Amino acid sequence: MGNKNNSTIFFCKECGFESAKWLGQCPGCKEWNVFVEEPVVKKGKSYIREAVNSVKPSLLSEISLEMEDRIKTGFEELDRVLGGGIVKGSLILVGGDPGIGKSTLLLQVCRMITNDNKKVLYVSGEESLKQIKIRANRIGEFNNELSLLCETNLEVIEETIKKYKPEVVIIDSIQTMFKNDISSAPGSVSQVRESTNVFMQLAKQLSISIFIVGHVTKEGVVAGPRVLEHMVDTVLYFEGDRHASYRILRGVKNRFGSTNEIGVFEMQESGLSEVMNPSEFMLNGRPVDASGSVIACSMEGTRPILIEIQALVCRTNFGMARRTAAGTDYNRVNLLMAVLEKRAGIQINDCDAYVNIAGGMKINEPALDLGIILSIVSSFKNRAIDSKTIVFGEVGLSGEVRAVSMAEQRVAEAKKLGFKVCIMPSASVENVKNCEEMKIIGVRNIMEAIDYI
Repeated sequence: MGNKNNSTIFFCKECGFESAKWLGQCPGCKEWNVFVEEPVVKKGKSYIREAVNSVKPSLLSEISLEMEDRIKTGFEELDRVLGGGIVKGSLILVGGDPGIGKSTLLLQVCRMITNDNKKVLYVSGEESLKQIKIRANRIGEFNNELSLLCETNLEVIEETIKKYKPEVVIIDSIQTMFKNDISSAPGSVSQVRESTNVFMQLAKQLSISIFIVGHVTKEGVVAGPRVLEHMVDTVLYFEGDRHASYRILRGVKNRFGSTNEIGVFEMQESGLSEVMNPSEFMLNGRPVDASGSVIACSMEGTRPILIEIQALVCRTNFGMARRTAAGTDYNRVNLLMAVLEKRAGIQINDCDAYVNIAGGMKINEPALDLGIILSIVSSFKNRAIDSKTIVFGEVGLSGEVRAVSMAEQRVAEAKKLGFKVCIMPSASVENVKNCEEMKIIGVRNIMEAIDYI
């Protein structure tokens, strides 16, 4: 006879909603065909009674508000995204496409941390010890504080962490971990969920910072149940074209800092290096006196980044004009072209239009609207815009140029890189100070901006 305490439940792999039976649609997130079966072990009443007797609630006045001691990673870019460093006892999920550099980045972090005489345990379920050693030799010299473990059994890893008691643990990757109590294969919803729960308990109980590497699906989200992202403290996505040299680390969830910050890295032979001035990096090699090229400024968290917007407008050879957008929202480009036709009287309905954010950045900030419009007009009229001019501003459906946030920081970044003219919303001009060397041109609508260029 089986154990009466053992049973199965169905839960939603998107939001974690639990049900006693299978449902076609989840009542929580309204998604279809997302329920999966998972065995559970029910606790007896005696267990619950013991747990209640051992728990004592804490008074709010007794809770200390001492600042968390953070561990510096050695990368200023990574520390900024994390909110100032690694918080002790935190669980951090790092996702990204295969070959993007997740393991390389974390191995470099291990090297930086162990140089401060902190114990680090690197658990690999995908690579052998020799493969990790080859990658480590390419990165640089390591001291004896870094320990490697090739294991996928969750119970063995848990006992090793309790015995070794490192300050930082790297799990590469969560999809390879398995627990013997669960019959499903490694990487399944049940295994990923249970493994993450075990690591979360270890991080909180032993005050160990744990990095979890997660694979991503073709849609670009971490593989496994969506509840995985709810369980961890911080979610970082490593983005970029694997064939290009740059990488972008973006925080999409952070309980200990801002989620608007990004870190920019460059892949080199010896590993990843920080890009301290992303604006200069993105503008490197831009054309001079070429039509359709405009420099705009976007804010990523507290950091202004200057990027080049390129547009190519030419007469179509087909009955329907073709529109393409790379690095920005395709529908936003169509909307701005409609505003150009309606409000500025520029007939481009029979023209193919191609808009590109140079450098491979993906940015959807509304402050790029004015730059996109001026790049399209510049290409359509075949007139180059002065290379020392920077543009930013949000454009409404009436053709008005609306104010944007942090205008002074954007102008200061442009001034630092040698720009002389700034076309911006007139409503934001009063917020800009200390710009004697910059010529500020405030515009109220797109017609004023077009007339100036």
